[in-house]
Amino acid sequence: MARLITLLVGALPLTSTVSAAILPRQTPFDPSAVNIPPMLRFECSQLVIDRIDPLVNPGSIPSPHLHQIVGGNSFNATLSHDLVTQSTCTSCVFSQDFSNYWTAVLYFRARNGTFRRVPQGVSEGLRGHGGITVYYIPPYDGVTEVTAFRPGFRMLVGDATLRQPAEKSKHDPKVCHRCMPKTGDWSNLNCDKPDTDELPGKFCEGGIRSVITFPTCWDGVNLDSVDHKSHVAYPVEGTIMTEGGGKCPDTHPVKIPQVMYEVIWNTTIFNDKDIWPEDGSQPFVWSTGDEHGYSQHGDYVFGWKGDALQRAMTQSSKCFGDVCDGVLERQTDEQAMACTKERAVDEDVDQWLTHLPGSVGM
Repeated sequence: MARLITLLVGALPLTSTVSAAILPRQTPFDPSAVNIPPMLRFECSQLVIDRIDPLVNPGSIPSPHLHQIVGGNSFNATLSHDLVTQSTCTSCVFSQDFSNYWTAVLYFRARNGTFRRVPQGVSEGLRGHGGITVYYIPPYDGVTEVTAFRPGFRMLVGDATLRQPAEKSKHDPKVCHRCMPKTGDWSNLNCDKPDTDELPGKFCEGGIRSVITFPTCWDGVNLDSVDHKSHVAYPVEGTIMTEGGGKCPDTHPVKIPQVMYEVIWNTTIFNDKDIWPEDGSQPFVWSTGDEHGYSQHGDYVFGWKGDALQRAMTQSSKCFGDVCDGVLERQTDEQAMACTKERAVDEDVDQWLTHLPGSVGM
C-alpha cells in the first residue's frame, strides 16, 4: 500500500517519463531475419496530444475524447486546408510527409479510480519522442503496382463507440493489441495470433503494442465518405502478402498502399501488483472510456508532397524502414522531434486525473 500511495501522490518521476519518452536508436532492424520485403517503416514523433478530431467531429473544440496526433503541424479541428502548403514542419522523419495520423490515448486507472496517461515508447530500430510508427506497404510480390493517395484523401479504421465485440458482419479484425516481450518480437504484425481485440490482462515486459491496419482497395473516385470507411475496402481474397496483393472487390478495384500504425504503450512503469486492481483485472483504459480495448481506432489524412509517396511505392526496392535512398528526403530524428504544436484545448492530460479528459464515462 505504501507503494500505491507513493505513486498516487506523484513522488515517482512519472511526469518526466510521460513528457519525454525519447528513446535512443536501438539495434538496427534486420529484415532478412523475419523475411519482410521492402516497405516504408518510420517514426512520427508526438506532434500534440489534444481533444480534437477533424474526421469524426470536424470543427468541434473540444471533441469528446483525447487523441495523440503526429505529422504535419498544420493539424487543426477541420483539416479543410492543404496540409503540404500550410505545414511548416512535420514530426515524421520523411520531410515530404505532412500527413496527419492519430489514435486514441491509453490511460492507467489506479485502485482509487484516478487516471494517469501511459507514455508511448518507440519501436525497435527507430528513434523518436513517443508518437506512432507508420508503415506504407506495397504488395509483397514486388510486382503488383499500387496507386498512391490523392490530396484530400482520408480514412478511418475502428470504432470509438465500441464497448463489446462488434457484430460479426461489422467486425474489424484490423485493430488489435499484443503483450510485447522485452525485445525482438517482429512476427505477425498484421493482427494475427497472439494479437487480440481486447487489452492484455497481464504484465507485459515490453509494454502493450496496438496495431491498426488500413484497407488496401479504393473505389477510385471518392476521397472520403460519410463514415470515412465506405470508399475503401479490404481484399475479398488474400492480403497484401499474397500474390497480386489480394483480390479487391469489384466496387473498389484500385489497389492502394497498406497504411499501418504501430504504437508501443510503455505500460511497464505500472507493472506492480500493489497498484493493480485487487481482483487482478487489467487496469488500462482507452481515452474513449473503454476498459476492454474494443474502441481503439486510427484516423488518416494524406499529406505527402507532390508525387513523393508514389515514387516510393514504385521504387520500393530502394526503400526499407526509414531510409529511401535517392527517392525520399529524410530529416534528422532531432528535427522531427522538434516539430510540435500547442494544444487547442487547454486542459491537463498528464498528471493524476480524477476523470478522463472530456469526463468520458466508464
